[in-house]
Amino acid sequence: MKTFTYDRAGDVAEALAALAEPGTQLMAGGTEMVNWLKEGIETPDRVVDINGLPLASIDTSGPLRIGALARMSDVAADPVVQQDYPVLRDSLLRAASAQLRNMATIGGNLLQRTRCAYFRSDTPLPCNKREPGSGCSALIGDTSAQAIFGWSESCVATHPSDLAVALAALDASVIVQGPSGERRIPAVSFHRLPGDTPALNTELASNELIVAVEVPAAAPRSHYLKVRERVSYEFAVVSAAAVISLEGDTITSARIAVGGVAHRPWRLTAAESALTGVSITDRNALSDAVALSFADARPLADNGYKVILAQRAAVRALEEAR
Repeated sequence: MKTFTYDRAGDVAEALAALAEPGTQLMAGGTEMVNWLKEGIETPDRVVDINGLPLASIDTSGPLRIGALARMSDVAADPVVQQDYPVLRDSLLRAASAQLRNMATIGGNLLQRTRCAYFRSDTPLPCNKREPGSGCSALIGDTSAQAIFGWSESCVATHPSDLAVALAALDASVIVQGPSGERRIPAVSFHRLPGDTPALNTELASNELIVAVEVPAAAPRSHYLKVRERVSYEFAVVSAAAVISLEGDTITSARIAVGGVAHRPWRLTAAESALTGVSITDRNALSDAVALSFADARPLADNGYKVILAQRAAVRALEEAR
């Protein structure tokens, strides 16, 4: 690990000023940053602790607004979140371990990097995320954990955040602040697709800081389903977040996002349109609607199973949301 200096920011203005200095990284809970430092993914000259910033509130008086420094465990335990936003609650409780959730922040969770083994390799391997222009080892290696949507010849990685998938289904916004003030970024497009610049992970500018996420409306009929290789402390193979409205058993609106299939949460927009008017008890109709969104899937050599698994996860999430 490279030696660095350590400072604390007293307010948002100080944090933004620190971002303007080359070689500076901000750190909140540190559950991801420490990994980056140990693995050589980040080699800052200076690390600035932002835990003292007033960004940890959970405001339920209007649209749900969660400060970027709110701990994942605190958000999951909030009574309003538990009752009115089960998809959000479950996405948090199924992430990491209880100890990590006590430290990890909402903003930090969204800024996670891919768990692609080639990106995280101890031995340097060609990876356009770590060294632009070097190539993508995953594309010619083991593709079993990689993307089936939105990948490019430069990168086939997926994003690991459970929270991001739930926020995408909730039509949430990520609120960021920079020198020019605040702006909102739709959660569904906060993470970038790799294209020709896979080293650019999000739409967050280098001089901006996440200050909050905001969810526009309660979603009592919602569910987050995570499929993983072991029961706890594991990243999703695929996941699905569903938010529905019903009249009796008839779906009047549906929003579905799936995770583990792309470099950002993937909204199933074709399925959402087709689900209007469908009975939530008609599994065949649910499956047919969901399948429409997988016509554009591009599985790689080893991950064709994700096409089937993600569809089944989406259908199950819809049924559980009832």
